Amino acid sequence: MKKTYYILLFCSLTLINTYAEDLTIRRQAVKTTFLSWFTGSCKLSYERAVFNNQTMEVTAGYIGFGHDKFKNHPEGYTVRYAHKFILYGNQVQPLNGFYLRPEMIFSYFHYDTKRSHERELSKMGSAVFTVGCQYAVRRFVADLFFGSGYALGNEADTHYQHGFALWNLFGRYHKNIDMTLGVKFGVSF
Repeated sequence: MKKTYYILLFCSLTLINTYAEDLTIRRQAVKTTFLSWFTGSCKLSYERAVFNNQTMEVTAGYIGFGHDKFKNHPEGYTVRYAHKFILYGNQVQPLNGFYLRPEMIFSYFHYDTKRSHERELSKMGSAVFTVGCQYAVRRFVADLFFGSGYALGNEADTHYQHGFALWNLFGRYHKNIDMTLGVKFGVSF
C-alpha cells in the first residue's frame, strides 16, 4: 500500500510540474528563416512581446551564406524591422496566433551579373505588409508568413533581394512591387 501511495505521489508531482511548465509565459523568441538558407543567406530574428497582442521583431542576415541557387556569389547584409498585431492572442502565450505585420526591409549586397560577370551593387529598401500565423508551444516556435509591398532602389538582375522578390509573374516585371514569404523556426524564452 505504501508503495502505491509513493508511486501515485510521484506521478502527481510529475504531472503538476509538467502542467506548471506549460503555463510559463514566454515573451521572447529567437528564430531563423528556414527558407533563406536555400537562397544564399542566413537570417536570425529576435521577437519580443511589448504590449497586449503586439510584438516587435528585428531580423539581421548575412547574404552569401547558404545555397546560392542563382550562382551569382552575393555578399552583403539585410535588416528588417516588423511590428506584429496578433489577432485573437492570449496572455498565457503572447507570441501565438494569426497576425498582421507591417515591415521595413533593407538589403545591401554585391553580386556577379549574368551578362558581364562583373560585380554589381544591389541596394534596395521595401515597405511590406504581411499576414501570417505563428505557432508557439512550450519552447518551440513556428512562423509562416506572406505579403507584398512597395520597393525602391537598385535591384539585382535576378529580381531576388534576399528578403523579398520583385514582381516577375505572368510575363510581367515591375521593379517597385515586391513579394515576400517565409517560414521561421525557433525557440521562445
